[in-house]
Amino acid sequence: MNSNEIDIHAALKKYFGFSQFKGLQEKVVKSIITGHNTFVIMPTGGGKSLCYQLPALIQDGTAIVVSPLIALMKNQVDALRSLGSEYGIAHVLNSSLTKTEINQVKKDISSGLTKLLYVAPESLTKEEYVTFLKNEKLSFVAIDEAHCISEWGHDFRPEYRNLRSIIKQLGDIPIIGLTATATPKVQEDILKNLDMTNANTFKASFNRPNLFYEVRTKTKNIEGDIIRFIKQHKGKSGVIYCLSRKKVEAIAEVLQVNGISAVPYHAGLDAKTRAKHQDMFLMEDVDVVVATIAFGMGIDKPDVRFVIHHDIPKSLESYYQETGRAGRDGGEGHCLAYYSYKDVEKLEKFMSGKPVAEQEVGFALLQEVVAYAETSMSRRKFLLHYFGEEFDNETGEGGDMDDNVRNPKPQVEAKEQVVKLIKVIRETKHIYKSKEIVYTLMGKINAMIKAHKTDTQPFFGCGKDHDEKYWMSVLRLALVDGLLSKDIETYGIIKVTPKGLDFVKNPVSFMMSEDHEYNENEDEAIVTASKSSGTADEALMKMLIDLRKKVAKKEGVPPYVVFQEFSLEDMALKYPISIDEMSNVQGVGEGKAKKYGKEFVDLIARYVEENDIVRPDDLVVKSTGANSALKLYIIQNVDRKLSLKDIAKAKGLDMDSLLKEIEQIVYSGTKLNIKYWIDEILDDDQQEEIHDYFMESESDRIEEALKEFDGDYDTEELRLMRIKFISEVAN
Repeated sequence: MNSNEIDIHAALKKYFGFSQFKGLQEKVVKSIITGHNTFVIMPTGGGKSLCYQLPALIQDGTAIVVSPLIALMKNQVDALRSLGSEYGIAHVLNSSLTKTEINQVKKDISSGLTKLLYVAPESLTKEEYVTFLKNEKLSFVAIDEAHCISEWGHDFRPEYRNLRSIIKQLGDIPIIGLTATATPKVQEDILKNLDMTNANTFKASFNRPNLFYEVRTKTKNIEGDIIRFIKQHKGKSGVIYCLSRKKVEAIAEVLQVNGISAVPYHAGLDAKTRAKHQDMFLMEDVDVVVATIAFGMGIDKPDVRFVIHHDIPKSLESYYQETGRAGRDGGEGHCLAYYSYKDVEKLEKFMSGKPVAEQEVGFALLQEVVAYAETSMSRRKFLLHYFGEEFDNETGEGGDMDDNVRNPKPQVEAKEQVVKLIKVIRETKHIYKSKEIVYTLMGKINAMIKAHKTDTQPFFGCGKDHDEKYWMSVLRLALVDGLLSKDIETYGIIKVTPKGLDFVKNPVSFMMSEDHEYNENEDEAIVTASKSSGTADEALMKMLIDLRKKVAKKEGVPPYVVFQEFSLEDMALKYPISIDEMSNVQGVGEGKAKKYGKEFVDLIARYVEENDIVRPDDLVVKSTGANSALKLYIIQNVDRKLSLKDIAKAKGLDMDSLLKEIEQIVYSGTKLNIKYWIDEILDDDQQEEIHDYFMESESDRIEEALKEFDGDYDTEELRLMRIKFISEVAN
């Protein structure tokens, strides 16, 4: 064995230039060169590929490496060719090769020149390749990304299932399985499917102590938040992951408009653009790549300083792998994920079209992501536990590197509420989804509850002392804790598990963080748009309110017609001092800024000067006019006097959503004449009556108008008239 030791250290120095192995590498290499089946679980960045490359280079014959990632293969082959003097030392065998190229590959293998042959799993099933390889000298078969074999893996590939039978045809050669992420269930699956239960297993720790994990609630101002975060990490490299190509494009554009060098990356771009963007990132011509998960496979940039998840991923494996692209050099790495339960519901809906077995897996994986996002325990402990590794926050490395440990949330005892919840689910005979269960607890009625006569039961309303949000989070935590389960067949129906029944018999402490903001409420139209985050400058706010009054009086309109209150608050937060900046204030568009902005920006500029105020550049988030195509469509078709119903239908909107869009258009200062549509609904006298009301009223709130007219007009009629009024009077 001693000679081997000298060999492998000398070879390590000769081929890779390192004087010592990292982590488990040495043990793995020895296991492979002594001909044992070997299973390696090693997080990305741990030097996994060296484990099979080195043995292949020093052994007789050719090693076959099966990998699903074409980019990764190409990367590795290029790297290997640069190590040796011979071009033929490594080859890729896939569908993109010409006949001549294939013959050259075969020739190099037969002559013993080729040490590593990279193949995609589907190429290996080709009869002609199997027949050829059967008669060549092979050192071993390495299966990279081995989790693709398991349907419980996050990246299941059916073609991986046949690998074992093909390898058997190639002869009695050792198998090396490698994966960067695998839960205990997946590990077992891999060993069983590859028929290598006798393998030497090497598992490196999944702990990345230099990574800081943080989850933030996804609010409407997420773009501003991301821009602020990137500006705090000026000049550093980062990746932002989004689930859809459309979102990738939109975010990349917003970043560019706000002075951040960023490029998009997704499978919809042509290969040339993708390669160009990837290179720009590697060469540091840009700081940020906004990408779908198609990015980063086989990219090895050691100094990525942050990874942001704009959308929560479909599984914790994906999350671990994507966050793992940060801080590979051991330096700082900030992993920030934005979480909203609405996104999870979107993913659930997307899965409901798939076969039941696939749904079952998908939902189970997603539930774990929800649990991670909502947990108030150490995120590192939670993640490592998921991968079957125990972690102690007191003694473990990186124990304080997450938001929950740094800022522990106050916890409340929810034992009694959990018992109440389980009893209600049991008493209603396991027929309801979460919404109906929460309604039952709160004593709220809907059609389904009425149909089942649940509202006549003694327990109806037994949870009135807490609000809907509270009950929703208790329910989700009980799901995560395994006290409840979602039925797979009729997905969404909540059932009590045996563990839940035990809990009712012997309740134990059930602590839950009291201040998790889970569901972000949709704001009622643009009109009551949310207050800006942060605190407005109160002294300036007072001055702005006075100026608004003065301008309104001069124009003969109610003050809200000039600017709405939330727009003033935003001004008192962002201090816009030019018309251009003014048009980035919430609820103010270009038209409005031009019409009323001058006096306001002059006032703010004076105020900033007199009070030596440092203006927060990062708060002025310029918008890209994403959504502008829809707005343009609406404006053009209203001009053509098209029926609003048809406009809504053409864009797949309901009337409420269309009115929200139109409200945003007119409140931002664009004129829009919808009189032709209103004329079909209200006569002139009615229109005049509502117009006069808005002219006299202090507020434009629809609830107040409804009260005033006491049922004479419905919400839609009043909203339409308010649009007409603002358009005529303000714009």
